[in-house]
Amino acid sequence: MASTFSLAQDAPPSFKSTEVAPGIFVLEGDGGFVGGSMTMLVGDEYNVLIDDGISPLAPALLEAATDLAGGSIDFVINTHVHGDHVGGNAAFSENGAVVYAHENIRKRLLENPADAGGPGGLPVITFSDQVTFHVNGLDAFVFHVEHAHTDGDAVIEFRGSNVIHAGDIFFNGVFPYIDMDNGGSVAGFLEAQRRILAMSNEDTVIVAGHGTVVAGSADLQAAIDMLVDAEARIATLVVEGKTEEEILAANPLADYHDTWNWNFITTERMTKTLYRWLTSE
Repeated sequence: MASTFSLAQDAPPSFKSTEVAPGIFVLEGDGGFVGGSMTMLVGDEYNVLIDDGISPLAPALLEAATDLAGGSIDFVINTHVHGDHVGGNAAFSENGAVVYAHENIRKRLLENPADAGGPGGLPVITFSDQVTFHVNGLDAFVFHVEHAHTDGDAVIEFRGSNVIHAGDIFFNGVFPYIDMDNGGSVAGFLEAQRRILAMSNEDTVIVAGHGTVVAGSADLQAAIDMLVDAEARIATLVVEGKTEEEILAANPLADYHDTWNWNFITTERMTKTLYRWLTSE
């Protein structure tokens, strides 16, 4: 992801917004990589931003978000620890925003605060299970899902608006990144996806972390079906005693390559992730 940005430094990408419900906007890059998707809740009481992209573009995002909100950002909610989602923390904190995150995110950022733009980007308020923001006549319900994409993931349900921000629990139309080095797991990832799906209906807007970010329940179901099938294909070969090299040579995910492969999580890397998961103790 960092290499994608480096190629665009001469002409930094801008931001575009899509209003998916009254007062709820999805922000994403327009012409280049800006980090994971972001959602904003805008209103007369408070302005809330979910995730804040990569550090190099924090000033541009701060300007875009402030313009969209018509004022400063009061709260930032981090969905997980990766720098493409928390990179603007310090910039927004310096401009008065209070950063909220799961307690595991703060623990990991204490070890490497650069991912959040420096020590000033550390979350100020943490939660262990859930927290609700009662703002602008809406309830933004923030809840933790365990050992999914990482060990500090949060999903946000805008109750009454039929919008869910899934963050990197949902990679729409592309292979997902399951970060086992930061506490993620395939089982937890699927459990979290199924929890979101159970909260949804055919009209729910589900904001994915990457891919086509404005999505719905049918898109999430497709992502679940793909991962379940991909895991089963590789599990069959593991049971047969195949090594990682033999499984890569067999290319069991070939059917998914043309649609789901992308520059960050390639078909080979997805195969390696599932092999590692299935052979881990």
